[in-house]
Amino acid sequence: MTDRTFAEDTVPSAPGGETHQTAGKDHETLTTAQGVAVADDQNSLKVGPRGPVALEDFQLREKIFHFDHERIPERVVHARGYGARGYFENYEPLTDLTAADPFSEKGLKTPVFVRFSTVAGNKGSADVARDVRGFAVKFYTRAGNWDLVGNNIPVFFIQDAVKFPDLIHAAKPEPDRAYPQAQTAHDNFWDFMSLMPEATHMALWIMSDRTIPRSFRFMEGFGVHTFRLVNAKGESTLVKFHWKPKQGLQSVVWNEAVKINGADPDFHRRDLWAAIEQGDYPEWELGLQTFTDADADRWIEEYGFDVLDATKIVPEELVPVRRVGKLVLNERVENFFAETEQVAFCTQNVVPGIDFTNDPLLQGRNFSYLDTQTKRLGGPNFTHIPVNAPKCPFHNFQQDGHMAMHNPVGRVNYEPNSWGPGHNPKENPEAGYQSVPVKESGAKARVRSETFADHYSQARQFYISQTPEEQTHIADAFTFELSKVETPAIRKRMVSHLLNVDEGLAKTVAKQLRLEEMPAPADAARPTRQDLKPSDALSILKNGPNSFQGRKVGALVTDGVDADLLAALMKACKTEGTMLDLIAPQVGGVTDSAGTHHDADEKIDGGPSVLYDAVALLPSMDGAVDLKKMPPARDFVADAFAHKKFIAYAKAAMPLLGKAGVVPDDIDDGCIELKTAADAGAFLKKCRALRFWDRAA
Repeated sequence: MTDRTFAEDTVPSAPGGETHQTAGKDHETLTTAQGVAVADDQNSLKVGPRGPVALEDFQLREKIFHFDHERIPERVVHARGYGARGYFENYEPLTDLTAADPFSEKGLKTPVFVRFSTVAGNKGSADVARDVRGFAVKFYTRAGNWDLVGNNIPVFFIQDAVKFPDLIHAAKPEPDRAYPQAQTAHDNFWDFMSLMPEATHMALWIMSDRTIPRSFRFMEGFGVHTFRLVNAKGESTLVKFHWKPKQGLQSVVWNEAVKINGADPDFHRRDLWAAIEQGDYPEWELGLQTFTDADADRWIEEYGFDVLDATKIVPEELVPVRRVGKLVLNERVENFFAETEQVAFCTQNVVPGIDFTNDPLLQGRNFSYLDTQTKRLGGPNFTHIPVNAPKCPFHNFQQDGHMAMHNPVGRVNYEPNSWGPGHNPKENPEAGYQSVPVKESGAKARVRSETFADHYSQARQFYISQTPEEQTHIADAFTFELSKVETPAIRKRMVSHLLNVDEGLAKTVAKQLRLEEMPAPADAARPTRQDLKPSDALSILKNGPNSFQGRKVGALVTDGVDADLLAALMKACKTEGTMLDLIAPQVGGVTDSAGTHHDADEKIDGGPSVLYDAVALLPSMDGAVDLKKMPPARDFVADAFAHKKFIAYAKAAMPLLGKAGVVPDDIDDGCIELKTAADAGAFLKKCRALRFWDRAA
């Protein structure tokens, strides 16, 4: 054990890099619920430093078991979610890699249920909270259910599942005051983070715009952990799973997120529902990064990361993502509670051809999820609920229990037995699930592998991979969150970690927090590597869409709106595959210059510009005079301009622009005047860039 310094705090640290705080004069001894003293609360019991977690770890079992049962009736984490049905279509057989059924045939379509979620908030929290998004996919394969339970971020906060209750306790509302809800901007969370240097990489991700996505449809998904693919010969290949949105990546900016949560706390739910309703089905491609055990061992030496460490990625420049199939969501649920609320995902639900690695976070999750679902859904028969039941034939001797919907038929309810055919299933060595016979050895101990000890190198790589705009957003997010922390020492401690990531980032945050003096960099278990190159795959702005399809334009209109311009905008949006809302002074709609009536989608104070990806200002001359007197109309324009959105405008809108603070000298290339019908198409083409980032702040 060695001492490391984080700002002005000295923290004991083990060779694996994890923090150990021990009992003494000021601290009681931590015990189990049975009163047994805990020697190590940072690591689960493993067979060797990189080996599997031992089933006999009663301390892990008790800690996670109690955590899983803390909440009723909503999920402890991922309580706010939204789901849809669809299918996964495989591109080509992958039988050389895996015997898993979804990858067995070209064109094979496997039914799926997908649930997106936020992690920290309760069921009633707002959609666009700054938070990690769950991305969980249940494959109803012909060989049973496979649950790929991931997030929209490829790494996680912690390296060992024994720390998961502590992480969530720290992130949730502080227990004495029960706030803040769905936010991590408070002392407990950043106190925990500042004492867990392994979380630094994740801290950069959660302070990026990844945690305020524009839509479920425009975010990536990741399996997070390293798994194994196993072919029919029993040969295994290591794999990481990626979901790549076919419509590109997109997020909102923080000021938008705050206003969206007030204007429409169901923003993401409404977006997914509307997209499916209109036939603009969300699609992702499933990508695989495959590599060998020898590759994984070599990367520890060459690049300093261990694929069993869930706080690390395998850079796409090192192992390109092979796209092997597509996920299409084309059905809305028929009843939210029956499906979205009752769906039960378990990481241990795999089919032949998919296997686990010794990732200690994954192994702990496998141990935990069954407890969670049993508690939340009232007993062991949650698989009888239709959304959780396999769609392939299934036969077993499980019986009775709370809310059993079916039981074994006849006298046989055990195995082996002497009875003949009928309901009498037997094991099947040929088709049955077989684990990869990996040899394991090592002392049984609570220990963290020293290959997990580099906490800052990939955090640096993530930061330098961002565009200048994205780097600014990260610094601003750290500043905002830490400004809500009441304890100065915690702020200083976090800045000490950021100094190991990027000095410029740390200095910016320190200046914006007005720290009186810069702390020394936190003592690092491993020095930050400077040789990891930027990766374009880590940037949102470098992975945007090629069209404006699936996005939404808000057009502010009044009576007398130019009929030709409005018709041209409608046609251009339809051609581009873009949704168009008409926002008017009254919800009853407007009459255009040709005398045609148009219903409004939103009244001006119910349809602020933050709900749209781009806006068009199409009032008549008289209408603009009326609009400039309305605060919501002025806000509509001012926010769109401040959020760097593309703005189409008719000449008649100039008085409204001026009243909103956008004077003629401010008009830039992101503002497109609609003079003729042809200009509408040009406007939509410009919108493909999503924002006009060159606009002065």
